[in-house]
Amino acid sequence: MSAPKKVVLAYSGGLDTSIILKWLQTEYGCEVITYTADLGQGEELEPARAKAELLGIKPENINIVDVREEFVRDFVFPMFRANALYEGLYLLGTSIARPLISKHLVELAQQHGADAIAHGATGKGNDQVRFELSAAALDPAIKVIAPWRLWDLTSRTKLLEFAEANQIPIAKDKRGEAPFSVDANLLHTSSEGRVLEDPAVEFPDYVLQRTVPVEQAPDQAEMVEITFEKGDAVAINGVAMSPATILATLNEIGGKHGIGVLDLVENRFVGMKSRGVYETPGGTILLEAHRGIEQITLDAGAGHLKDSIMPRYAELIYNGFWFSPEREALQALIDKTQEHVSGTVRLKLYKGKASTVARWSEESLYSEKHVTFEEDAGAYDQKDAAGFIHLNALRLRLIATRNARVAKK
Repeated sequence: MSAPKKVVLAYSGGLDTSIILKWLQTEYGCEVITYTADLGQGEELEPARAKAELLGIKPENINIVDVREEFVRDFVFPMFRANALYEGLYLLGTSIARPLISKHLVELAQQHGADAIAHGATGKGNDQVRFELSAAALDPAIKVIAPWRLWDLTSRTKLLEFAEANQIPIAKDKRGEAPFSVDANLLHTSSEGRVLEDPAVEFPDYVLQRTVPVEQAPDQAEMVEITFEKGDAVAINGVAMSPATILATLNEIGGKHGIGVLDLVENRFVGMKSRGVYETPGGTILLEAHRGIEQITLDAGAGHLKDSIMPRYAELIYNGFWFSPEREALQALIDKTQEHVSGTVRLKLYKGKASTVARWSEESLYSEKHVTFEEDAGAYDQKDAAGFIHLNALRLRLIATRNARVAKK
C-alpha cells in the first residue's frame, strides 16, 4: 500500500490511539483527522480534543460526535427485534458498535478527501475484522491502516518508550500493567485480559463497572413496565423516552439489581477462544421484556421461524457482516414479524434476574376463551383434536409398520 496523504483515525484519546496518531504522522508524514464517537461509554470525551490538539491536530480536523441516539435507534434496537444472542448468551454489545464507528469513519474520509482510515484494533481480536469488513462494504476503494499489524511496538514497554520519546502524556496508572482491558458503550461494558485470562479462576468483583455484585443487590424486588411499538421500546413506566434514554435508564435500574453479568468463553471469528466478562443490565431487561411482549403478539409460525434464524443473524453481527446483503435480508424478515409487537410488559427485578410477570396489548393473539379450563361456550371443539392427532400420526404409523416388516426379513 502506498503511503496515505490523509487518514481518518478512530481516536479514543487514550494512550494507545494517541501513540497510533503520532505513529501515523511519523511513519507516513500524513495529515490526520480524528473521530471520537460518544457511544455512551460514560467518560468525559473533551480531553480527547485537548490531547489531539497537543499532538498537532488542527481544530477543524478533530471530530467528537454524540451518536448515542443513532447507535440505539439504528443499530441496537434493530438487533433486539431479533432477540439476538451470540452462542446463546452474548448480547453483542461490542460487535454492534463497530459498524456505526466504521460508517462515520468512511463518511468523514469522503468529506475530507482522505485516502485511508485507521483503527486501533489488535491483530488478535474481532474488531479488526468488523471495522474492515464494514469499510469495504461502504467504500470499496478506501484503504485501511491497522498499526498493530504493521509496527514493531510489540510490548507495553516499547509503547511507553515511544510515547515518552514523542512527548505523549502518560497517565500514572498506565506505567504499570493494567489489570484488564475495558470497552464500554451504552449497551454494555466488556472486560478482557490480564486477571481474566485464566477461565478456571473466578473473576474478582472489582472487574464490574456498572453492576453491583448480586450479593450486594437490594433485598427488595423492583417492578418496571416497558412499552413497545412495533418491536421497539418507547416508554418506561408510562413515560415516553428516546431510544438512548430508555437504554440508559434501564442500565441504571438493572445495574443496582446486579442484572446482566455474563462470564463467557466465546469463539472469536479469528479462530481462538477468549474469556470476557460482559455487563449488559439494560439490554438484559430489554431482551426479557421484548420476549414477553412477543409471547402474546407474535404468531407461532413467525416466531419459530424468527428463532430459527436468530443464531445466524447474531453470528453475522459478531463476525462483522452488519452491512452484508444477507444481514439486511434477515433484518427485513425480522422487521416484518414486528408489525404487531406492541404493548406493555411488567417485569420483576431481583437479585440479578429480570422476570416477566405480566404483559398486555391491544394487538394480542392470546384468547382466554379458547384456552380456559372452564366452559368456553363453543369457542373450541375438543373433538377436533382427534382428527388432528390421527393425521399427524399417520406418517409415524407408516414408518413403524415399515420397520417392523423389514425386521422380520
